[in-house]
Amino acid sequence: MAIEQIKMPQLGESVTEGTIEKWLVKPGDHVNKYDALAEVNTDKVTAEVPSSFTGIIKELIANEGDTLAVGEIVCTIETEGGASEETVEVKEAAPEEPTAETVKPAEVQKHAAPVEREKGAKARYSPAVLKISREHGIDLSLVTGTGNEGRITRKDLLKIVESGEIPVAKVEQQAVSTPSPAAAPTSAPSPKTAAPNVPVAIGDIEIPVTGVRKAIAANMLRSKHEAPHAWTMIEVDVTNMVQYRDSIKHEFKQKEGFNVTYFAFFVKAVSQALKEFPMMNSMWAGDKIVQKKDINISIAVATEDALYVPVIKNADEKTIKGIGREVNELAAKVRSGKLKSDEMQGGTFTVNNTGSFGSVQSMGIINFPQAAILQVESIVKRPVIMDGGMIAARDMVNLCLSLDHRVLDGLVAGRFLARVKEILENITKENTSVY
Repeated sequence: MAIEQIKMPQLGESVTEGTIEKWLVKPGDHVNKYDALAEVNTDKVTAEVPSSFTGIIKELIANEGDTLAVGEIVCTIETEGGASEETVEVKEAAPEEPTAETVKPAEVQKHAAPVEREKGAKARYSPAVLKISREHGIDLSLVTGTGNEGRITRKDLLKIVESGEIPVAKVEQQAVSTPSPAAAPTSAPSPKTAAPNVPVAIGDIEIPVTGVRKAIAANMLRSKHEAPHAWTMIEVDVTNMVQYRDSIKHEFKQKEGFNVTYFAFFVKAVSQALKEFPMMNSMWAGDKIVQKKDINISIAVATEDALYVPVIKNADEKTIKGIGREVNELAAKVRSGKLKSDEMQGGTFTVNNTGSFGSVQSMGIINFPQAAILQVESIVKRPVIMDGGMIAARDMVNLCLSLDHRVLDGLVAGRFLARVKEILENITKENTSVY
């Protein structure tokens, strides 16, 4: 018999770690190759870890709630075949020297002070941990990890950021009697905001925060903290578009097997306008702005307890029918739990169908690191003064744009919205095809 290792897989572009949300097997269970072993949550998607072998589950290395880096062992499987000495050696071998990832918190205090440990213990952290610590000024030597063997995880740092209690290394006093205000460090942390202490009364319901909800919260918080949001709105007369869509919807459903929705027309118009105003299809990258070549539209799809943003790749190259089919398929995958991580990657601009809930005006939070999000509100009939002073009942919709003011200014955003308006108001049966 041979002992084989199952490791944390790479569950998407730029994903460096995952959290074991739920084990689907236990030691002693027989599994076939490709059977699901565990549900894993990352900051992008919830997915299943498949088995690479057929055999008996030997040991669950990670516990539910543990966050592991890509490539770390999650469990072992006993398979038929030759002895697997390498696996045994890996498991039993001790590291030559304690590191920040393998030393227990008690050992850290015993062997060295926090700052000395960071300098001398060859601390190793995942890219996600290093990035968050730099962004928020967190001294990692003062953080106690909850991962395997005391490893500091991304989840640990996000909890610290949300609490506002940022651990910062103390500055040694060096013959400074009375520091003046001018001598105060410019990087001093802002006033700390503790997590709210909410009293729980009889009859209140406490709902545990899932990994997906935590990921959403972290991404929204980062977007609001890092991107200076600006907001603008435009009113569009879509009477002709509504009449055209309504005139073909029954025939379309019979022919294609799915509904052609108003939303497909909006996504098509936005993708066309993005080609003409490519700056709207950009991202902030610190010392530069990256203008993306591909137009990949993220769409927001809600479930009862979470929000997902699958991506329509190269939307500008698709017809209204093609966009409508993809919207329908992606939404179905989200609601059935079958959405893959790569189907949420690469988005460059987000269009959110807030009108499906009856909203007429909203201010969306930008889908970081994109530069803008467009909210498509409800189409409602309103009296409008037409040319010549006549009043008519028209189908009107508000388009609300949130933008990252580091990347975009009012001029380009206004011109972009005006172009979307022009495209939508000129959709008619005579000049528009859904194919």
